[in-house]
Amino acid sequence: MSSARTVHTVCSHDCPDSCAVLVTIDELGNATRVQGEPEHPVTRGFLCGKVAKYLDRVYSPARLLYPMRRRAGAPKGRTPYGREGDVFEPIGWDQALDLIAERLQHISQEYGPESILPYSYAGTIGVLGYGSMDRRFFHRLGASRLDRTICATAGGDALVSVYGKKLGTDPEHFRHARYIIAWAANIHGNNVHLWPFVEEARRNGARLVVIDPYRTRTAKVADWHIPIQPGTDTALALGLMRVIIEEELYDREYVAAHTHGFEALRQHVQPYTPEHVAGLTGVPAADIERLAREYATTIPAVIRLNYGIQRSQNGGAAARAVCMLPALIGAWKQLGGGLQLSLSGAFNFNSAALERPDLMLASPLKRPARIVNMSRLGHALTELGDSPADGPPVKALFVYNSNPAAIAPNQNAVVRGMMRRDLFTVVHEQFFTDTTDYADIVLPATTFLEHKDLQGAYGHYYLQLSEQAIAPRGEARSNVWLFGQLGQRMGFPEPCFRDNVDDLIDQALTGPAMEGITRQELETKKEMRLQSTTGPNGGVFLPFAAGGFATPSGKAEFYSNALEAQGLEPLPTFHAPDESRRGANAHRFPLEFLPRKADNFMNSTFANLPGHQKMETPGLIAMHASDADARQIHDTDWVEVFNDRGKLRLRAHIDGSVPAGVIAASLNWNKLSSGGNNVNALTSERLTDLGRGATFYSTLVEVRKLTAEEAQNPSPPID
Repeated sequence: MSSARTVHTVCSHDCPDSCAVLVTIDELGNATRVQGEPEHPVTRGFLCGKVAKYLDRVYSPARLLYPMRRRAGAPKGRTPYGREGDVFEPIGWDQALDLIAERLQHISQEYGPESILPYSYAGTIGVLGYGSMDRRFFHRLGASRLDRTICATAGGDALVSVYGKKLGTDPEHFRHARYIIAWAANIHGNNVHLWPFVEEARRNGARLVVIDPYRTRTAKVADWHIPIQPGTDTALALGLMRVIIEEELYDREYVAAHTHGFEALRQHVQPYTPEHVAGLTGVPAADIERLAREYATTIPAVIRLNYGIQRSQNGGAAARAVCMLPALIGAWKQLGGGLQLSLSGAFNFNSAALERPDLMLASPLKRPARIVNMSRLGHALTELGDSPADGPPVKALFVYNSNPAAIAPNQNAVVRGMMRRDLFTVVHEQFFTDTTDYADIVLPATTFLEHKDLQGAYGHYYLQLSEQAIAPRGEARSNVWLFGQLGQRMGFPEPCFRDNVDDLIDQALTGPAMEGITRQELETKKEMRLQSTTGPNGGVFLPFAAGGFATPSGKAEFYSNALEAQGLEPLPTFHAPDESRRGANAHRFPLEFLPRKADNFMNSTFANLPGHQKMETPGLIAMHASDADARQIHDTDWVEVFNDRGKLRLRAHIDGSVPAGVIAASLNWNKLSSGGNNVNALTSERLTDLGRGATFYSTLVEVRKLTAEEAQNPSPPID
């Protein structure tokens, strides 16, 4: 008789789906199988290709299992994958914690605590792993605060500027839609649990339209793919609004009752005629008119907007303009209508109780520390501190939940900063990554199977508890344990550094937003729909059907007085990105570059695993045939992609996936790439118009064919 058991966990990787994962555990305590929870209303019994192979990650022979220290005399720099043991030597946890505490204390005393910079993002989006004990530690230390802007701030700020909160159409309601626009959203590739609802709608007669410069997996199977030029989404959305308003296809009743600034918007969109917008976007005028009419007259209509749209210099305005469309046509009134970007506003955890910002007043600073933008890490590590107004230079970097040597923009500046001999770097990780190549101390981290956590979502409305399924492999430890231990080693007297996981979950669930939900109930039920996302008497939740906005006007805001008061444009306006085909430098670098995320990696996560690599074909640059012909480039030729910030060595791939003037390549690890770097060698630290986010998709480059000799002998890495 088998003694195997099943444990309920939740995938904590940065994905809207937040899947319920059932883990089968054998009599020895090993995980032998992972599968989607059949009863979860969104997971519905299946997992994406990445997480279906998750045990390959957990039990990989390359897992980092013990604390490591850089060997004496071993220089920082790129290390061949699998050879990191030549550079690092194991040490015990007590020794590692003592070393870190001693160095941080010394750096704080000599340079000030703000010379210490934490760097983390969404390597886990579990509530505790993402931000709890770590924030307490750095607040009490007085370290610089990290402005976590690299992914979603422009779009998030845009959504809030229009509706006041991050809510939207329930994924389960997409099945009722008759017209679905996937705007910069590769649903089939990275939001796969929405896809069955889309397919159900299509079986019932719905049309799927994809707006994306790249022919994604979703675009390939859509009813209509519109290959817009990068960075011009604002213009297209304003052009659609002009047609809808001019042809009186908008919902007069909804606009009058629930929106602010319509007359200003009516005047504002006048210059955005279909002909003018066609010249800006590359979308034919007839297609703009057709899209506007179909969207406004097919009921219900829904937009799945994703964050790619806001990683452009004008990305905040673009996201604002698209978010306004369902308010203009009253799509929020219908089941299956509206828009989804992020639903995270429903999960109002008690962040103050978890993160304890009050501890900053007990730090040596006795005040809140300065803020450093993570999207400008290269600047922070190489230039911050040059001016007295900056405060001290960064002398210690503590990385967790991220791989900045691969994912941060302006990679060569980041790497130069990490190479500094006077920079003390600690990395908490599951594997030796591009970032650990520059670490002094590397600490082993748990996977989501190896610790307990609380999980919200930004793609559905179910709160979940992720149980610990297996014992941590080796000496891997969670974020909560690590920063609690460090707080105690630093001598911080506050009892909060001794809180355990259950204490933290209880604290997260305090407050009116989580009323009626307890840890004990979650431990029994595993997942619970938020009470705030059910309609009257348990009916359907339509967030903005009859108001419900949290804006200053109490309405959906076409015109934002709040943005105007900040000196920002109150109405979204199209401005071409500095790095675009309309930019001043386009004569030198005439191609617009899309540094895409691979379908089968999660940013840089999974990129080192052989099974996941087999599902991808990294190292390719997608080109249009006309651009390749103009440069005498043929399919599979080795080419160099370059601009003033760096260069990449890739193989040409002429497959019809990009329009003329656009090229695309996917993110990979540096140490697994030809030439030793990746797409972020070319991206800049320029920031978005809203949210001060990264502008990955506003990047100009040129491409040249490598000579036979160059193709045989790649240039050495920049280190």
